Amino acid sequence: MERDGQLELYDRLAARLKEAHSRVRSPQIPQSARVPLARKLLVITAASKHDLAEAERRLERLMADVDEGRFSAGRGDVCADGTP
Repeated sequence: MERDGQLELYDRLAARLKEAHSRVRSPQIPQSARVPLARKLLVITAASKHDLAEAERRLERLMADVDEGRFSAGRGDVCADGTP
């Protein structure tokens, strides 16, 4: 039973990551923000290999930031390694 839940979570996360990558490539995202966002998505994708639930939470936060227009690569952003 637990394995089925993991597969369902994996399928859902994979679909959401695919959608997120498409959104990052959209014309609504400034060119200057695309590379940092794509890198963050790659980090989340790599993290999903180790912890699906945490990767899903990180993706949710990142997409909420994108939805609210907080995607510039400016001062105050946090790098993938957690440093400002």
